[in-house]
Amino acid sequence: MFLVVEKYGGTSVGSVERINAVAARVAASHQKGERLVVVVSAMSGETNRLIALANEINPDSEAREMDVLVSTGEQVTIALLSMALNKLEVEARSYTGSQVRILTDNVHGKARILGIDDAKVREDLEQGRIVVIAGFQGADESGNITTLGRGGSDTTAVAMAAALKADECRIFTDVDGVYTTDPRIVPEARRLDQITVEEMLELASQGAKVLQTRSVEFAGKYRVPLRVLSSFEDGPGTLITHEVRDMEEPLIAGIAYNRDEAKLTIRGVPDEPGIASQIFGPLSEAHLNIDMIIQNVAQDGTTDLTFTVNRGEYPLAKKLLEEISENLAAREVAGDDTLAKIAIVGVGMRSHSGIAAKMFEALAREGINIELISTSEIKISIGVNDKYLELAVRTLHKAFGLDSDPTEESLGHLGGE
Repeated sequence: MFLVVEKYGGTSVGSVERINAVAARVAASHQKGERLVVVVSAMSGETNRLIALANEINPDSEAREMDVLVSTGEQVTIALLSMALNKLEVEARSYTGSQVRILTDNVHGKARILGIDDAKVREDLEQGRIVVIAGFQGADESGNITTLGRGGSDTTAVAMAAALKADECRIFTDVDGVYTTDPRIVPEARRLDQITVEEMLELASQGAKVLQTRSVEFAGKYRVPLRVLSSFEDGPGTLITHEVRDMEEPLIAGIAYNRDEAKLTIRGVPDEPGIASQIFGPLSEAHLNIDMIIQNVAQDGTTDLTFTVNRGEYPLAKKLLEEISENLAAREVAGDDTLAKIAIVGVGMRSHSGIAAKMFEALAREGINIELISTSEIKISIGVNDKYLELAVRTLHKAFGLDSDPTEESLGHLGGE
């Protein structure tokens, strides 16, 4: 029998009516003969409500207790969805992450999955039940409840699909697939029929909100067939494929952005082996995620290091960097929390030149200054002042022909290169 893992996000289960609608969809698939594991998020707004309660009690609440609190949102949803399925005379059984035994490390708030004990789930599936699992959570080796960070239900679903060797993992959300960019900024953005895992991983890591980055990593590592669909309307969605797209398709798959960026610079540190480790080691120990890193070496034997962090982590990162600067006798620490990051992504970058030049020329025509640049095989990321974000995204979307139907375009939109 066809085994499917489905995931429904917070907006998809945001009310009793929507939970009943999900139950009807799941029951219909079950009646067609599919074996189903359903992973759900907390109802829309519930996690924020719980965090607000915690802040009223104690703004500096211990991370362990925060995980205990916010994990209850998904527990409510799995019970309600199971009740709705049972009402439709479809046998369902709900499990929290710790009941399934989704084993994680002990980093509260952004734990990583280490393994899954799928014995209970397989037993229920063999008995013809639908299994409903709380996303976003697990437990460490000591039995402490942990959470996986925002969007963690995506990772739960893909990890479950990998453990069960599911035939497909379907991510149901409030959009009907992956778009060339955010339609709220560019109304002409198009839904992609398919996108490679590599491209989706880059887009997710650069700020695209459709899938959590770690869920795409799981899909790539364990070759999980992954599809993004709308929970509100029928349609094919977007297939996240492990195969490289036809080279006649556009070289740029999409444009991602992140408003919540900040940059920090430490100037005048000694240009010698081990310095980078002394700077980034303490930041890593504080579980700060560093993104773009740029180094400039001066003629006086010193170097300047610039890097970006999430804007919410900026105060802590700046404080730590000032302490590091004092220890290294650096010249100064400078920071800017008004940065936005924009990335163009496409597997075609591997074999075609001129993409960076086209990107920079398009932005220059609009008077947009680029503050940082970072590249990989299939991605070019830039940092700009956040007031230019929407203009930059619209400009690049048009410059690379993403407004057009790919069947009407050829490689000529990059000047025939």
